[in-house]
Amino acid sequence: MKRLTIIATAVALVTSFSAPVMANGVSIEQFGFGNAAGGGQVGTGNLLGVFQDGAFNNSITEQFGHGNVAATGQSGFNNASDTVQNGNGNQAGVGQFGNNHTSVLTQDGNGNIAAGVQVGNNCNANVGQTGSGNVAAFVQACP
Repeated sequence: MKRLTIIATAVALVTSFSAPVMANGVSIEQFGFGNAAGGGQVGTGNLLGVFQDGAFNNSITEQFGHGNVAATGQSGFNNASDTVQNGNGNQAGVGQFGNNHTSVLTQDGNGNIAAGVQVGNNCNANVGQTGSGNVAAFVQACP
């Protein structure tokens, strides 16, 4: 009986430490009016973070795989960001400051990195990565 209790305790202890490592994470902070954030995660170890400050900003992130990270930060009005990650170990991030920006980051593969920054008004970025180990970065200042 004592041996069974020790085994059960050991299993519970191991499970409690391994569950957070396998879990997905979502962090959303929004300030202003009419902002929207959403998405979905399938797999384990995926993380997504969204920060929006302003009005009518929209962010959608979809992650399919394991160990993907996506971050979106938007400040201003009427900005839109979409991120789709298919695979494992991908990283994507975009920061948009100003108004009426649009960004689409798509990653199909493993170990890809996509970054960005858009400043001003009416910038448009579309980054697509297929395969593994790709790196893309963009910075735009639009009037």
